[in-house]
Amino acid sequence: MIHVVATVDLNPGTRDQFLTEFRKIVPDVKAEAGCIDYFPTIDAETGIPTQFKIGPDKITIIERWADAAALKAHLVAPHMQAYRPKVKAFVKGIEVRVFSPV
Repeated sequence: MIHVVATVDLNPGTRDQFLTEFRKIVPDVKAEAGCIDYFPTIDAETGIPTQFKIGPDKITIIERWADAAALKAHLVAPHMQAYRPKVKAFVKGIEVRVFSPV
């Protein structure tokens, strides 16, 4: 299994629009072979002083995949290719980290 943490840097004030489009693809992604989990997150209000917050213009997508092959297939899936142009105007950049459990 692999874990993916993708941080999407959004243009100011576009988070709700981005999330509207993102939520539309979640069922398709979760139906993909090898997808274990896939969901967007925002900063939680915890009051924990050491918490690092990413701010209102970033979304972190948490993903779990059976293996790298499943993740690679996800990246070229037709619904992902159709989705990217819909959010392009909202996205300034993306940072992807892929982890293996130890």
